[in-house]
Amino acid sequence: MGMRVFVFEYVTGGGMLGADPAPSLVREGDMMLHALLSDLCAIPGVECLITRDSRLAAPNLPVDVHPVRCPDAFARIWTDAMAEADAVWPIVPEQGGALERVSAGVLAAGKVLLGSAPSAVRTAASKLRTARLLGELGVPVVPTFGSGDRIPPIPGAWVLKPDDGIGCLGIRVCRDRDTLCHQWEHLADRAAWVAQPFVQGMAGSLSLLAREGEATLLSVNRQRIAVMDDELVLLGCVVNGLGRRDGRFGQLAGDVAAALPGLWGYAGVDLVATPAGPQVLEVNPRLTTSYAGLRESLGVNPAALVLDLLFGDRPRDDILGGRAVDVCLEVASAA
Repeated sequence: MGMRVFVFEYVTGGGMLGADPAPSLVREGDMMLHALLSDLCAIPGVECLITRDSRLAAPNLPVDVHPVRCPDAFARIWTDAMAEADAVWPIVPEQGGALERVSAGVLAAGKVLLGSAPSAVRTAASKLRTARLLGELGVPVVPTFGSGDRIPPIPGAWVLKPDDGIGCLGIRVCRDRDTLCHQWEHLADRAAWVAQPFVQGMAGSLSLLAREGEATLLSVNRQRIAVMDDELVLLGCVVNGLGRRDGRFGQLAGDVAAALPGLWGYAGVDLVATPAGPQVLEVNPRLTTSYAGLRESLGVNPAALVLDLLFGDRPRDDILGGRAVDVCLEVASAA
């Protein structure tokens, strides 16, 4: 195989050069970037290039680095990097339509997109659209409500979150329905937010491979999430930290892929594992933090599994087991 891959990690690759991204986003972005580059560089015949925010140190890996020193230069450097590549693997947040635009731009440039179709990204970028689509198809989801919906009198805590938010950023925990409605009424752009009841259970996620409506479940992950000052904080995850023997996780992975046939390659599904079974919170049509522990957990190179999909291979169904691997995002100040 001879392939030159442009790995574009948005936060660290110059996409936020004109802003000061949250340190948590930089840590997560760098963690995913380093894991993916390490996996790709281990595949014979694959070469990698990246763009890099010049404020950050370059990764200590055998990759070509295109530094971005000012926002005005970003578009030109990104275009030049794309021109050098055979394929582009975007690690870009859905927020503000960024991942959809990048994915469409890759296809328009005639490059191989190592990610999901823009149509699938558009649906998954909205927690409300995703929940409605999955719910209509009988996939178990956490009830999700938009600004025009009547909020039912479900007792207990509620969660208010940006409809296209990333990670735990901006999520607010409200002690009850009345508090939720009060906070929602005072938001400047109410339509950009959704509400979900705080479902009791284990916070988790799936890592899967998808292609043409089929899926391979790679891992069932436990998410370590804390509530601090009425906000959710992701401290890390344990890859394959939830039992894969429960067949409902594999069924859920297949159902999500069937509902979103434009999903391609690696995708993540955030969920709550309840005694009655897992319920979907959202779908991430891109790399997630759990990827950083996948290779160590599975003993298999997950990037190679994704590239195999290019050559007509169905997602593998013989990936079994996997040991628990902790992926830590905590820093000293987050104790």
